[in-house]
Amino acid sequence: MLIESEVFSISTIVELVTEVVAPVISAPFELVDVEYGKMGGDYVLSVFVDKEGGITLNDTADLTDIISPLLDSIKPDPFPDNYFLEVTSPGLERPLKTAEAVAAAVGQYIHVSLYQSIDKQKIFEGDLISFDNEILRIEYMDKTRKKEVEIPYKLVSKARLAVKL
Repeated sequence: MLIESEVFSISTIVELVTEVVAPVISAPFELVDVEYGKMGGDYVLSVFVDKEGGITLNDTADLTDIISPLLDSIKPDPFPDNYFLEVTSPGLERPLKTAEAVAAAVGQYIHVSLYQSIDKQKIFEGDLISFDNEILRIEYMDKTRKKEVEIPYKLVSKARLAVKL
């Protein structure tokens, strides 16, 4: 049982919002991520949503109308300050937060940060050749040569789609 004056951590707020919002974001939409933090002098709750072909401004407005009252119904209020709700697209550099998201990105150009170095590198950017839920195989450029690396999924701290320049 939560006490009214209990202080919620940012990770608890993100978990709580995800738990409340995920069930109402249904096909064709997909909940990609939830972030909460300070931007400038304001707190912002960002709910990243996507769908095949991308989301429109009308989609974000409709989803805001659904999500906002749900957030107001959370008791006790987990937000320590006033905040802005932002329902938005994850953009071209969409985070890959789950093994399922990584599997869906096979064949695409990705950016991966690691907890621990492999071949003295903690960041790899390249084409995701394969992923079997345990090992990512990435083809990347090392100066002027193409190389491949096998990365244990448990070493991945962050992964996202990347824009190839």
